[in-house]
Amino acid sequence: MYVVLVHVRVKEENIDDFVKATLENATESVKEPGNRRFDVLQSSEDPCRFILYEAWGSPEDAAAHKNTPHYQKWRDTVADWMAEPRRGTEYTSLFP
Repeated sequence: MYVVLVHVRVKEENIDDFVKATLENATESVKEPGNRRFDVLQSSEDPCRFILYEAWGSPEDAAAHKNTPHYQKWRDTVADWMAEPRRGTEYTSLFP
């Protein structure tokens, strides 16, 4: 399994809008055939910080996700709400 953790810091005034847009994207993302899991996590210590935990069957599945209309809508919608560029970190799942 291929996992990407997307680290996001959102401007405080855009938190609610970011959450709404991101939950819409997550709802559509879990319908993709290559998706294994898609979690939206908000820091308890800093509500401006989020992690999107994306688990895919393969790197190709993750790449295909970026070509979907819902991802492209999310990307374009949230771009100006970021306090800094989002950062993805790639992992390979060892269990299960």
